[in-house]
Amino acid sequence: MKMVRAIVRPERVNEVMAGLMYAGFPAVTKIDVFGRGKQRGLKVGDVTYDELPKVMLLTIIEDKDKDFVIETILKEARTGSSGNFGDGKIFISTVEESYTISTGKAQL
Repeated sequence: MKMVRAIVRPERVNEVMAGLMYAGFPAVTKIDVFGRGKQRGLKVGDVTYDELPKVMLLTIIEDKDKDFVIETILKEARTGSSGNFGDGKIFISTVEESYTISTGKAQL
């Protein structure tokens, strides 16, 4: 299993969630986060915003679905035809085990 963590612009969250749902991946955890990327925030006049609002989406998927899910997120989260700075990041990590709390059973 893989954990996909996607950090996206707040205004693109609905599109990403709908894209994942339509693609057959409805189980997503959504968390409001703040941060900055390589561009070190945003400067408007004399004011620098170094912590920008983003949303982190978490989902666990089968290994075989990784590329499809990544492509779905990229397609829905990207702004403009070729994307822009600040569109976000996707992180993939391996999940060794998972358990359903209500049943106590391991998910394989």
